[in-house]
Amino acid sequence: MTSFRDQLRPLVMEALIHEPTVLASGRLSSFYFDARMVTLRPDGAYFLARHILETVPADSYDAIGGMTMGADPIAASVAALSWELGTPKTAFIVRKTPKGHGRRKRVEGPLAPGARVVVVEDVTTTGGSALDAIRAVEAEAGCEVVRVVSLVDRQQGAARVFDEAGYAFSPVFTAEELGIGREEIDAEARPGESGAPLR
Repeated sequence: MTSFRDQLRPLVMEALIHEPTVLASGRLSSFYFDARMVTLRPDGAYFLARHILETVPADSYDAIGGMTMGADPIAASVAALSWELGTPKTAFIVRKTPKGHGRRKRVEGPLAPGARVVVVEDVTTTGGSALDAIRAVEAEAGCEVVRVVSLVDRQQGAARVFDEAGYAFSPVFTAEELGIGREEIDAEARPGESGAPLR
């Protein structure tokens, strides 16, 4: 029987773009995963949510979310399907900056203090965005982060950063598993060395 991960693979491969692109980390890269072309299509959202629900033990966490906006469709899909499967998980969103009005929160969603949470990302490079989300969830919501899950790990430092910080990391795919050679993965330049658009 074909796994949900196997069904995800061709969708992720379609979202792989070989062109110079500046990443959220500030690095210039020769390849780019346009992950929202996967997480915002119905089959991609379903396959990824089912994969997460099958591979992260249901009794190990209470909620799932991460930094807007890459994490938003993943968390929402997992939350919706978890209800149908009888293992309901709350979704949450971490804003890049505190809301400028109302309760001025960074973390949005019905999170209970002490909840065990999974932080998700669509694509992970250095791990900086996920760590920012982790700090916000721990400090503002008083939650315990039990795992970080990413659709694609570009293998450019995030795994080591999470390990050193004491967080389990479970990428669905690594760049090498998707056919990117180690030489290309390592051939990152600093921003400003090309006229590539910011992505």
